[in-house]
Amino acid sequence: MKPLGQSSLTSQLMKISLPIMASNLLQIMYSMVDAYFLGKLGKEAISAPSITMNISNFIIVFGAAFSVAGTTMVSQAFGANRENTKRLDFLASQVFLVNLLMSIIVMFSGIFLAHPLLTLMQVPSGLTYDYTFQYMTITFLTMPLLFGDFILRGALLGVGDSLTPLYVKGVAVLLNVILDPILIFGFGPIPAMEVAGAAWATFIARMVSCTISMVILFGGFKGIRVRFSLMRPHWPTLGLMTRIGLPASFGQSISSLGFAVVQGVVNTFGPAVIAAFGVGNRVQSIFNMPAQGISMGVAILVGKKLGEQDSVEAETIAKRGMWIIGVFISLGMGMVFLFGKYVIMFFVNDAEVVQYGVEMFKYTTISVIFFAVYNVILGAFQGGGMTRPIMVLNIVRLWVIRVPLTYILPLLFGLGTQGIWIGMLTSNVLVALWAMYLFKKGSWKVTLDLEHSPS
Repeated sequence: MKPLGQSSLTSQLMKISLPIMASNLLQIMYSMVDAYFLGKLGKEAISAPSITMNISNFIIVFGAAFSVAGTTMVSQAFGANRENTKRLDFLASQVFLVNLLMSIIVMFSGIFLAHPLLTLMQVPSGLTYDYTFQYMTITFLTMPLLFGDFILRGALLGVGDSLTPLYVKGVAVLLNVILDPILIFGFGPIPAMEVAGAAWATFIARMVSCTISMVILFGGFKGIRVRFSLMRPHWPTLGLMTRIGLPASFGQSISSLGFAVVQGVVNTFGPAVIAAFGVGNRVQSIFNMPAQGISMGVAILVGKKLGEQDSVEAETIAKRGMWIIGVFISLGMGMVFLFGKYVIMFFVNDAEVVQYGVEMFKYTTISVIFFAVYNVILGAFQGGGMTRPIMVLNIVRLWVIRVPLTYILPLLFGLGTQGIWIGMLTSNVLVALWAMYLFKKGSWKVTLDLEHSPS
């Protein structure tokens, strides 16, 4: 962040956000690559990563939100006094401690809950269920490795380094791209493992990236260092981290459970709709990655500005982020609306899947625009450590609006799959408008009390 001080606010925001966008895009590439190669095996195989994503997101966010809380605390500490490296190292070490424990909990929870959750989601028996169970159980074995990346990202983003996490993610994705076809279809003495092969490719890639992350963190090569001596639980700091992270994790996990319920409704319409929904979500996720990047960039800079006691510039940064993403995502969704048919065909050249995918895009392309702006607003709240509004907004979006509509519109009003897409659109529009109202009230402009941590 040091070289950003003399540049404009927009320039500062983009310099931090662009690498985050690229890193998020690479994260999506994990599942996109899996979807591409598994699509060659049929619609049952391509459904496995889609269904797994909904369940894994539900469990992962319990731990991942604490990394985001760490980013908020580090960014405000950096803004208050960037020369206090002892405090920065201490906060990074506490983030490491919490995430290590959460990764173990997530791993065992995912493995033991796989069968009950798949049953709850009404995943069709036969190949679809078998493939998904295989993919899911292996994926949850990678959780401690994934959390290694979370820790690196949480610590370095707090001090404005968004390039290093991008490079580490790039290595992992490149390795995954190379391993996917080898392990899925077989190569030489390596047997074809089909769906399980895609999951093992992810395991190996995450193992490599986690190793690199640990070397960087414990070596202190990027200006912030994790130290064993600073990992002793410091209850005031952990309490603040919990106050920030717990509402966010609860809101996101409950929302992810809502996504899983929606996926359950989708599953009742059969493999073609499951495949269209999965591919469609991945395509839209690519365009939504910039929104998440801008949102995190806003959170980091808002945290820094609030640490500097400059709430005016904090608000200006958030507004510019909303304008930037609003224009970009509108152009992107316009392209998906016009050419979505060919995108679906690239992954699954099945006439029925393409039909449902095109129908989905008619509604969800508009929905994604509102969701992108909503994401940036949440970034401002995150920068101030105000995660309770985030929790409430996420719960309302899924459980008060989307889940009921997803059941009511297809079943009671006979709208079929169109009812699902309308429910998605309605929930995003209403909650985005509510978030804008809360943003204008300004209660998110809070400077955290970090005076109790070691200095």
